[in-house]
Amino acid sequence: MPTPRTNHNIEKVAEMFDIRADFMESRPYGNGHINDTYLARCDQAGLQTRFIVQRINHHVFKDPVSLMENVSRVTEHALETLLAQNHREAHRRTLTCIPALDDKPYAVDEDGNYWRVYPFIERARGYDELTCNKQAYQAARAFGRFQNLAASLGGSRLHETIPDFHNTAKRLEALEQAIADDPEGRAKNVQAEIDFARARADDCPVIVDKIAKGEIPERITHNDTKINNVLLDEVTSAAICVIDLDTTMPGSALYDFGDMVRSCCPTTPEDETNLAAIDIQLDRFEALVKGYLSAAHFLKAAEIELLTFSGKLITLECGMRFLTDYLQGDHYFKIHHPEHNLERTRSQFTFVRVIEEHLSQMDGIVEKCIDSHLKARPTPGH
Repeated sequence: MPTPRTNHNIEKVAEMFDIRADFMESRPYGNGHINDTYLARCDQAGLQTRFIVQRINHHVFKDPVSLMENVSRVTEHALETLLAQNHREAHRRTLTCIPALDDKPYAVDEDGNYWRVYPFIERARGYDELTCNKQAYQAARAFGRFQNLAASLGGSRLHETIPDFHNTAKRLEALEQAIADDPEGRAKNVQAEIDFARARADDCPVIVDKIAKGEIPERITHNDTKINNVLLDEVTSAAICVIDLDTTMPGSALYDFGDMVRSCCPTTPEDETNLAAIDIQLDRFEALVKGYLSAAHFLKAAEIELLTFSGKLITLECGMRFLTDYLQGDHYFKIHHPEHNLERTRSQFTFVRVIEEHLSQMDGIVEKCIDSHLKARPTPGH
């Protein structure tokens, strides 16, 4: 993974954008590992305003132009929709691309780096870990709201910035290729993990096949629905805005919900080595379902039926990706010690098994939440 630089001339970068303010200072911001992010402070007619200035890592995102076309279209549509709804905080509820001087949503510096600028969303913060079910509810509501706004986006299909990103069947094919190649000679030591993935081969194509058959629709999805990609109000803890839209592209709404289950519901971190400690927080799952259904009004019955399954599928997919990287020599995911990806694999696969053991309970929670959600809706004429 490329190491973020800290010596960019942000004042010079800011001059490429229509900020309409006088640059004062900047500093590195956040703890992301891919893009270089800075918080810039400017003077706008005597009022101090802040902006996020970000270099897109074009070694990871190899087509930053298409990426920014996606981001620009989705955020512009979201803002237009919120303004049409007379939302009191429309500009705070979505990222907004500050245009470059040539009116594009990005600018390219003399070194070939791609940059973008967003207004800083004040009085809101992100969290690296959930601390309560209220946060889980709000995060799920935020992602449901994001999908709900994007669902009415017209025009051509968004670019696939990372083709087959959540095509679990293709991920299994990549794993099988890594097993066959076995460049590090590691396959003989992970036969149990290989067998675990192969035993669930029939699960892998379920969502992509249903999209192909028209049984569930393709939608615009975020594809990285971790808690740290949602800003919560500093006072009320209400979800304000979804951020980090680099992987926003065509997919299934189930991918986003499934990844929330994977990242929010285990009792342990994703690299837990004490596999016996791995369990599921069913109350956390219920909070996710309630929050998501409160905003994802576009969902069809066939999608709702797969909410529980999506958590299992995305966890399985993530485990297969960790295992593939381990077999290939740990080139994709950042590791902290030689067996890190294998530990991640075992943790993810253990959580898959935990979900399988609780499927009926989880389906029951979804049914209960649907009933409560329908009863809470206002009746016609009220």
